[in-house]
Amino acid sequence: MRRSSYSSRRRPSSRRRVRSNARPLALITIVFIFTLTLAPPIKNYFTQRAQISALKSQVASDQTALEKALAELSTWQDPNYVKSQARERLHFVMPGERQYIVTGTDITKSQPQTTQIASQLPEGAPWYTKLIASVTESGL
Repeated sequence: MRRSSYSSRRRPSSRRRVRSNARPLALITIVFIFTLTLAPPIKNYFTQRAQISALKSQVASDQTALEKALAELSTWQDPNYVKSQARERLHFVMPGERQYIVTGTDITKSQPQTTQIASQLPEGAPWYTKLIASVTESGL
């Protein structure tokens, strides 16, 4: 009889150990499955939020470009502006006017042309020495 009472005592304690080890394992398994279930939707959410913010910034830049284009369109609606652009870009003239176009020059509008003698003068030289130097060089 003692054997049966001894063996009966050990069985419940071994079951308790199994149950005590199974609970954390079950909790870890549930958390793992929960994480695997929620990870893709959360990733998609953050990806879509980034796409939305990028598209909002693109819409804002497109809106500013549209405003600039509308402003340019309104300037082209003015007939005086169109005439000035035709004169400048296409070299149009009004009836009765004459247009003279000088060709064969290498002078660029962005850089002022300096003569060789005037460029060799010292920095603090008076203006009239530069004038005399350029007149002298043009006579050569």
